[in-house]
Amino acid sequence: MQPSAAAEGEEQGLPRFEELDHTADLCIRAYGSDLKELFACAARGMFSLMQCAPGGPGRRVSHHIALEADDVETLLVDWLNELLYLGEAGQELYDAYDMTHLGERHLEATVSGATNHPPRRGIKAATFSDLHVTRGSSGYQATITFDV
Repeated sequence: MQPSAAAEGEEQGLPRFEELDHTADLCIRAYGSDLKELFACAARGMFSLMQCAPGGPGRRVSHHIALEADDVETLLVDWLNELLYLGEAGQELYDAYDMTHLGERHLEATVSGATNHPPRRGIKAATFSDLHVTRGSSGYQATITFDV
């Protein structure tokens, strides 16, 4: 296990995502006090796995995302795959996730970041393999496997 702490998680003393050992693919566990934080930490964890680095001067970008799903697990996978698609299309890395609405079946958000950040490690998709989203007394956690 290789812990990686997002900035807001360091204040609470808890890792907000961590890479888990996996035989063939990549896997993280993300944490959040609520669904908004969980989805943002899952996105940060995914981009951390991809090891995106500046490839030269870039420009700031933002995208509005609206998704509907049958359940929170599908919504999480759809969210991460939408970010993968947008990120790959423009070699973009997102550093801000403004979720205006997030329920167990609907998400509306604006993501912001910068262009010209190609990944050093490719991820094809977020998957449903061993996907777990749970809620406990300290908030949510999700285990997410990525196809590489």
